[in-house]
Amino acid sequence: MAQEYASQQPQGFKNHVERIAIVGAGGTVGKYIAEELVKVGKHKVTAITRADSTNAVPAGIEIKKVNYDDQGSLVEALQGQEVLIITMGTRAPPDQQTKLIEAAAAANVPWVLPNEYGYDAVHPGLLKDIFVGQKHAEYRQHIEKLGKSSWIGVTNGFWYEFSLAHGPQTYGFDFKTRSVTFIDDGNTHINTSTLPQCGRGVTNLLSLKVLPDDAHDKSPCLSHYKNEFVYISSFNVSQKDILDSAMRVTNTTLNDWKIDHEPSTDRYKAGVEELQKGNFLGLAKLMYTRVFYQDGSGNYEASKGLQNDILGLPKEDLDEYTKMAIELSKKPVQY
Repeated sequence: MAQEYASQQPQGFKNHVERIAIVGAGGTVGKYIAEELVKVGKHKVTAITRADSTNAVPAGIEIKKVNYDDQGSLVEALQGQEVLIITMGTRAPPDQQTKLIEAAAAANVPWVLPNEYGYDAVHPGLLKDIFVGQKHAEYRQHIEKLGKSSWIGVTNGFWYEFSLAHGPQTYGFDFKTRSVTFIDDGNTHINTSTLPQCGRGVTNLLSLKVLPDDAHDKSPCLSHYKNEFVYISSFNVSQKDILDSAMRVTNTTLNDWKIDHEPSTDRYKAGVEELQKGNFLGLAKLMYTRVFYQDGSGNYEASKGLQNDILGLPKEDLDEYTKMAIELSKKPVQY
């Protein structure tokens, strides 16, 4: 399809999005996206919530209650919206996102950000070995098939402070026992992002112009990412880098830590077996282990590049967020 330009659009065309609906505005990543959107102040933000939801949403956001068993209520809530951001937990009903996508199409919402916000979902190895990846691909295909909306996926790696606080099934660390299990040799680099960086990334993306002004305009636009992924990151680190950061934060040395090693393939298989036995933590183990394979799958910065500079994202301090993770690890944390 030929590139469209703002100068070719009918009179009254606005070259930016204003009205944004978000599902999961009180959730783990949704909260940070919603708060940043409100903080920047360029958009009118609406939270789409279940009628029986008790989750708090950030101040300054309109709330629309919906019934997922009544498609009409979803379509009505999305009328007039220009973007639908979907964020939801891994245990959400699988048909919930489908209903939202179909409602967005019925309401003629131009842009949908599906529930991604994780690893590189189009890497062939990850798509094959992480079971939920195929379902995510089906959601994106469904958006395209309906033909009313375009999608933009956000790849940010796993959430750094959130993941690190979760214990050994994620990045291998147990801060209570000061122990770490290195996957293979612990030197494999991956990209990972803080939750605030995810919020900034989505907000700055949706603050771009929709279309170039004309053929001479080379500035970044939403249309450049139509049915594509945007790649952002806070840190490119190995487990050994994280341990170095943890030692700086806790004023400890290697002698204070118990260090084990586990082959990545063995650890991945163990996660699969745990999940098959009904242990949901096995999903986390297999997902996180898979990005540490020595095939570069977790280091999308090296293979795909990043849009950090285009989106004006700041450099962050690793130790600050490692310290935050250690504090979070002292509290109950749930996906």
